[in-house]
Amino acid sequence: MQLVYWLLFGVLVVGDQALKSYVTTNIAPMSVHDFIPGLLSITHITNTGAAWSMLEGKMMFFYLVTIVAVVVLIYLFVKADKKDYLYRFSLIFLLAGTVGNAIDRFTRHFVVDMFNLDFINFPIFNLADTYITIGVILIIGSLIIQLAGEKNNK
Repeated sequence: MQLVYWLLFGVLVVGDQALKSYVTTNIAPMSVHDFIPGLLSITHITNTGAAWSMLEGKMMFFYLVTIVAVVVLIYLFVKADKKDYLYRFSLIFLLAGTVGNAIDRFTRHFVVDMFNLDFINFPIFNLADTYITIGVILIIGSLIIQLAGEKNNK
């Protein structure tokens, strides 16, 4: 079962990097391409900060935070109960998203973003960001299940 997690991690990171490579090769910076009209477009931008370009240009900070995050996520994964599948999957999604954006930061010195939600004012994001969001949702689900189980055991 352990192999499944690491295969998923590899597929997620490769998928993120392949999409970023496609975007940087085939879509001019700042150009907008409709994907699902009125819902989602592809816009090639580069980001030297975090969401909403917070801390823009603070690359040393991001390098340090990324290294700490990767170490902590791997530690939590290794120490997690082998039967807590949802929690372990959440950590893999968080790790894949962190590593996907880290590859950009360490190799390009910026993160490639491309998904633009056309129906709301929301920052343009990438696949790695989506993995992090999925990981957070899964970890919340895992905690809810764990708390419900503890409540039922009282």
